[in-house]
Amino acid sequence: MQEIFAVTLASMHQDMARLDRVALNLANVTTPGYKREVVSAQPFSQVVDAMAFAPEQAVGPDGLQVLSDMRPGTMKLTGQALDVALASEGFFEVTTPNGLAYTRQGNFRTDARGRLVTVQGYPVMGKNGDIYLATQSPAIDTAGNITEPNATTGPSALNPGAAVAQIKVVRFDSPKTLPRLGEGLVAAGSGMTVANDAEMQIRQGVLENGNVNSMQEMVQLMQTMRHFESMQKVAQGYDDMLGTAIRKLGDLS
Repeated sequence: MQEIFAVTLASMHQDMARLDRVALNLANVTTPGYKREVVSAQPFSQVVDAMAFAPEQAVGPDGLQVLSDMRPGTMKLTGQALDVALASEGFFEVTTPNGLAYTRQGNFRTDARGRLVTVQGYPVMGKNGDIYLATQSPAIDTAGNITEPNATTGPSALNPGAAVAQIKVVRFDSPKTLPRLGEGLVAAGSGMTVANDAEMQIRQGVLENGNVNSMQEMVQLMQTMRHFESMQKVAQGYDDMLGTAIRKLGDLS
């Protein structure tokens, strides 16, 4: 008899997890490069079948998996030389105090040392290590090669057409399952490869918008709330039925 309660509880846990993801997605509508999160879980009908025919194999709330929706976002023109966006698959590599991490947020800047860093201050990696710039107006081509035609100091002053660095872009076999670290960062996953020049499509002066659709998230919110309420009614109805059965058995004894 407890299987009904187990099924409804598992379903309500799934709904709560979906509501958490919807709230997070809506909070990041304007975050550059953000990829919406979705919860993957067994359909309710499969959970019921599992509880009825193979209870030991039923998936509970801990079987939920949070995945990233890797569909590209639209591009927003900013005109800022240090704003870049990936129009292709992949991630920028950055160095954090806890090691390497990866992001699609390309709103970069330079620190006091002239290093190219993220808004959090994490150095952006080039194919040969840290990237140092002498100006705030470099030129970045689609392959990530950085030149500084207006530089008056450093190597670019002697050879303005030579690339001072190349932005590193990496790819993973299954980007939707990469663990999130917060601050728009993800951890490394399996099958990491460095993108070659032909695979890279970097756009300068633009940022990738998050791929969150506010209307879609609101619809998901309403559907999840209605489903949660339905599961509550199932549990309450079954509890009432069980209570009635117990009382009738008591009357017969």
